[in-house]
Order: sequence, then structure tokens, then C-alpha cells
Amino acid sequence: MSEEILVETLPPVRHWPASDLTGADFDPVLAELMAEGPLTRIELPNGEGWAWLVTRMDDVRMVANDPRFSREAVMDRQVTRLAPHFIPSRGAVGFLDPPDHTRLRRSVAPAFTARGVERVREDARRMLDELVDELLRDGPPADLTAAALSPFPIAVICELMGVPAADRHGMHNWTQLILSSSHGASVSERAKEEMGAYFTGLIGARSGSTEEDVASLLGAAVGRGEITMEEAVGLAVLLQIGGEAVTNNSGQMFYILLTRPELAERLRAEPGIRPQAIDELLRYIPHRNAVGLSRIAMEDVEIAGTRIRAGDAVYVSYLAANRDPAVFRDPEEIDFDRGPNPHVAFGFGPHYCPGGQLARLESQLLVDALLDRIPGLRLAVPPGQVPFKKGALIRGPEALPVTW
Repeated sequence: MSEEILVETLPPVRHWPASDLTGADFDPVLAELMAEGPLTRIELPNGEGWAWLVTRMDDVRMVANDPRFSREAVMDRQVTRLAPHFIPSRGAVGFLDPPDHTRLRRSVAPAFTARGVERVREDARRMLDELVDELLRDGPPADLTAAALSPFPIAVICELMGVPAADRHGMHNWTQLILSSSHGASVSERAKEEMGAYFTGLIGARSGSTEEDVASLLGAAVGRGEITMEEAVGLAVLLQIGGEAVTNNSGQMFYILLTRPELAERLRAEPGIRPQAIDELLRYIPHRNAVGLSRIAMEDVEIAGTRIRAGDAVYVSYLAANRDPAVFRDPEEIDFDRGPNPHVAFGFGPHYCPGGQLARLESQLLVDALLDRIPGLRLAVPPGQVPFKKGALIRGPEALPVTW
């Protein structure tokens, strides 16, 4: 096939607006792009030019795991993107390729293994029980987000990170500013700088620690000369922000369970299926707006019969891959009996979310505590009146009004 024919057959560039979606509605633009073919071209509200969008599971996994597609090369490009305040930090783990990426991830791996996550299980359960005790004492109506779904993940990630309880509120405020596009780039960047300065001090103070929290692990790795302080701080900021994303995911999870009470009732009646059901909800929940971070093709690569040229920007959509009908039977349905369930809600390849096991633990504890201890839990307003966050990169309810 000649170069001229390849150019002539390029798909049109589709503009993808930053829509504030509500509920668990799947992004209609993404649904259209999926229907148009395995490979389309998109233009997002910020940045420059266009990028390829990959939506089918096999292709998404290939791009996410293929060293020919580089995250580090994005540093020097203004790739079309959703966020207006995208200012990458050199050395940040999200913009590293192996082997540097592998070296940096290794420094905190013990905190995110099954053993590391189990280390915080009982403390997490205790903190959640205290939140539910307070919720029950105060009585209905209540905002489930403010009462449990927000403070619980904050407390857990701070515990894992080694952030003292007194500093959790400040961490939460910084994270909300970083994850929102509604305050402007300067506000978000200042919040990121302030969080980075905080972690610089915390990691520096833990340089001789033998504890297993993330700040201590990073301090020890810096002390041994395995990573730089800049790398350690960039990773700490990323992990802290990612830990709070559970708030929005949990909000959507409970929005689904409370608007489809038959699902909640089945989980109450059959507690043994809860881990499998949570995996299905993680597959189904459209947890983010548009797409995340792009990659740059370092050489010509063929995907689905189309040549991606060296230098082209490429996005993968994990949300689309999780609805791939070639992988999931009736992908638009929530099926608690689905198995196997090879979803990519936590990504794939070297940049797979290190907090996947922690997020599953938190989701299971929340389902156990809220469904078992508050059997009459239900929405206090019609589903359409539940307010959802605006200008947020990670989707979720602003509040979840409930009664019982």
C-alpha cells in the first residue's frame, strides 16, 4: 500500500469536548468513536494537534505494554489533552519508561503487595467502623460522600503513605485542586508544588526509617542513592492523588447500587460473591472523563491495519476496552456472575496502577460495612438530583444524599 493511499484513508479528526457527565452514563462521544472503528483520531480541548485513539482490548493491551510507545517522549510535546493545567514533572513516574520506571516503582513495591495492603486492613476497617458509627449516631438524612466515601480513602492512603492524621485535611484540599480543571492552571500547579514541598520534608525526615509506609520506603531509597529526592517526591504525589480517586469510584459504585436496589440486595443476600461483583463494577464504572496520559510512537507501528508513524501521539481508552464485545458478553450489562473478567480498570503494562489491590480492599470494606450495617440504606433524592462533580478529571458524585 502506497504512502499516498495511507494518507487518503486516515480517519477524520473528531473533536472530543470536556463534558460534565452525570451518573454512570457512558460517554456518548467515546461510544461513537468505538463504533467508528478500532482506531480513530481525536482532538481534545487543550494542547495541540490530534492523536490516535485505540479502543479495542487487544490493541489497548499491546500499546500499553509495547516499548515502542513512550510516555517519556510526551515531556517535550504539547499533545492534545483534556486537562488545561497539564504540566509534567521530569522524573515523575507517570512520564518514565523502563528501566527508570521499573527502578522507581521498585522502591515502593513492598507497600503495595498483598502483604503490604493487608498490613493496613485492620486499621482501615477500624477507621471505617468509626465513620459508620458516627453516621448512625447522627441519623438520616446524610451525605454518604461526606460521611464515609471521602474521609475513608483519604485516611487509608494517608496511613499507607505515612502522612500523619493531622495533615490529612490539607492533603485532601491539595488533591481536589490538582484534580479539578475549574480553578485554573495556576491554582492547580500551586497545589501540586505545595504537596511536593510537603513530601520533600516528610521523605527527608524518614531517610533512616525502617518502617513500611511509602514515605519511609522512599526516604530509605533516597538514602541508599537508588532514586533521587525529585523522583521520590514525584512518585509520592502521584500515589497520594491516585489514592483519593477511590472516593469518586466508590461514589459511582454506591450510586449504581442505590439506583439499582436489586444489585445491592443480591450482595446482602450472597456476601460470598462480593469480590467478584466489585470487579464487575470496576469494569463497568466509567471512572474518568475522556482519556488519561498519551504515549508517543518511537517508530512506525501497525495497529488494526493502520500505520502509526513515528512521532504520532497515541491514547488508549481503558473504559472502551472494558466494553469490548469481543471480550465481554453483553458488555453494557452489570453481570455479577461474569467470569473470567479480564478488565483493565487499573490499566495494563508497566504503568498498571500500583494501588489496584488497595482499591479493591477499600471497595470490599465499604460494601461490607455500608450494606451490612445499614440494611435500609437508600437514596434520599431521585437519581437525577444527585449532584456530580463538574470540571473533574475523575468522575464521581459531589454528594450522595441517603436515608435509611
